[in-house]
Amino acid sequence: MEKEEAVILSRHGYEIKGFYIAPYDTANTMIICHGVTMNSFNSLKYMDLFLDLGWNVLMYDHRRHGKSGGRTTSYGYFEKDDLEEAVNWVRNKTGDGGQIGIHGESMGAVTALLYAGGHQNGDGADFYIADCPFASFHDQLAYRLKREFRLPPWPILPLADFFLRMREGYRIRDVSPLSVISRIRQPVLFIHSKEDDYIPPSSSELLHRRKRGPKMLYLAESGGHAMSYTKNPESYRKAVQTFLDTMTQT
Repeated sequence: MEKEEAVILSRHGYEIKGFYIAPYDTANTMIICHGVTMNSFNSLKYMDLFLDLGWNVLMYDHRRHGKSGGRTTSYGYFEKDDLEEAVNWVRNKTGDGGQIGIHGESMGAVTALLYAGGHQNGDGADFYIADCPFASFHDQLAYRLKREFRLPPWPILPLADFFLRMREGYRIRDVSPLSVISRIRQPVLFIHSKEDDYIPPSSSELLHRRKRGPKMLYLAESGGHAMSYTKNPESYRKAVQTFLDTMTQT
């Protein structure tokens, strides 16, 4: 496949590496953000989806993943800054004529929403597709502690929060799409599998309820965490196509 290697400098002092695939004579571009422990290879299935729908694609490795630099994963906090640099890279590449959409899966969806919440004045992407995000990092950690270890959040989360603030300079509460969702004016398609027991679908349902302005919600019938497209390709594609058609019309 013809592609261009993308090397984007993060404001945090490392290189973000990925690929720009542009077979079409259009400035319309989808940026794909993968989940934790994955890399851009995991984005290939979504790349195929958006290429089939006529969009050019930028996919890249998040910090501390794949070929990108960075020593820690922040579950969206620092990743949102790198996403901003990726959007700037696309804008410089394509000019101002096209649309930029962001598709994120799991941590990538959290990253997209945190980024969107900081760009409510229209200087971010044109729309967002958030596939299986958590609503807040605190609630997600508490949920996993209870489900996996049958442990209460106190005193574990306060201690974790203290060390996180000392080491990385941010707090657990700073990684919360729920805290910024009301600021997002751009359209958002929320996607979640009804069978997801890692990040429950109630997270996307809550975010969808709190989101103001244009929005859609697609709940896939089957599949575990981040498996909505794999297990429901036709209905997933239809939901994305409907959303994109709506964005084009508006």
